[in-house]
Amino acid sequence: MKINRKLYDRDFKINAVKVSYEKNSLKRYAEEIGILPCLLTRWRKEFQQFGTASFQGPGFVRVHPDQKRTFELEKRKKESELRFEILKQGAPFLLQGNLPAYQFIKDNEKKYGVVRMCEVLGIGSNRYLTWKYKGISEKKKYLILLRKEITSIFLDFKKLKGKNQITKELNNRGFTIDHRRVSFHMKTLGLRRIKKKFKITTTDSKHSLYTPPNVLNRNFTVSEPGKFWVSDITYLHTTKGFLYLTIIMDLYDRKIIGWNISSELSTIKTTIPAWEMAVRNRKTEEGLVFHSDRGVQYASKAFAEKLESYNCIRSMSGKGNHFDNAVAEGFFSTLKRELIRGENRVMTPKQMRNQISEFIENWYNKKRIHTSLNFKTIEEFNTLNS
Repeated sequence: MKINRKLYDRDFKINAVKVSYEKNSLKRYAEEIGILPCLLTRWRKEFQQFGTASFQGPGFVRVHPDQKRTFELEKRKKESELRFEILKQGAPFLLQGNLPAYQFIKDNEKKYGVVRMCEVLGIGSNRYLTWKYKGISEKKKYLILLRKEITSIFLDFKKLKGKNQITKELNNRGFTIDHRRVSFHMKTLGLRRIKKKFKITTTDSKHSLYTPPNVLNRNFTVSEPGKFWVSDITYLHTTKGFLYLTIIMDLYDRKIIGWNISSELSTIKTTIPAWEMAVRNRKTEEGLVFHSDRGVQYASKAFAEKLESYNCIRSMSGKGNHFDNAVAEGFFSTLKRELIRGENRVMTPKQMRNQISEFIENWYNKKRIHTSLNFKTIEEFNTLNS
């Protein structure tokens, strides 16, 4: 059975309490105004505690006027702390795009409230509710997938490749897109490639040894493996001084077929070990042209005899002209940009040796895309041309 309770407005309660203090009998006065004495007693207690802020009704917080300022400050403090917590928790999802941000709001609706989260994160509540109840369009799904792939490729390339290379890789993965759209999405995502730096030339060509003419003559594109090899040496800065990296590259597929790291620049520690690895890894053809700069390690009698024993044609860059060996020097530019500066620290000799081995054998020779090979890896290029 439903019990009907009589409701009294705020003014009635305040007047009843004030007058009650002037009466001798609380019980008799309660009977006079038609209420129970216990109810009047409860009103008096509330009035004593909250004063004129009493009897506000449901939805209002009762605070004594003398404490109202403190209460408001504490309320604002809690609200600020809550907004900061929402921003701290939600900001990482905002950076990932609308969909992750919407999902964050949905997962925390009961904890923070939709309206508050949308306001703090700067997301329109109508847009969120549309997504929540109607889902996401196919066009939006495609855009999210595309931007995810662009970011993935950019990071796979160690932040070193721009719109053209990323566009080529996207097309290889089944997307149909041009470099202008890729550039737009990269700017939107804040993806900026690391720019190249100029290389310092360190070749010592001041010697009296024989230097053969430039047979290669900058013809860097060849049609067969084992016909034209190029080589160069560079220094590597470590925590315990310098190491020296010698490489030999086959111009056909740009693969590093021979390399060696040494702590000194003698021929027996640089060019000869690299050559021995190269001939183990790849067959030499009759009349192989071996091109290098004019450094003493390449001009030495020991190395010249080694090449002659394989019936190689020696070729060297013109004096002071590093463009004659641009492909080999270009590899070092790539190495230092993608590995050395990518590490952002000076490595120990052991770390450097391990990192160089990993870079050449597992990254450069296998996984890295080369613009000179029509945006293919070395393995893909050789498979297509085998």
